Amino acid sequence: MSESPDAVELPDVDDETTVTAHCCNPERTVFTEEGNSDGWIATDLTVELDR
Repeated sequence: MSESPDAVELPDVDDETTVTAHCCNPERTVFTEEGNSDGWIATDLTVELDR
């Protein structure tokens, strides 16, 4: 199988990324990545994960 001419090789990632959740108010949660305060995701609906 040949690679596409637009294929990009991704670096190996051994480290886990830490994401934290901040509750700004009862209706809003903001997720941030450790060491990257410029990149964040805000949501009005957050569900808990069952593990």
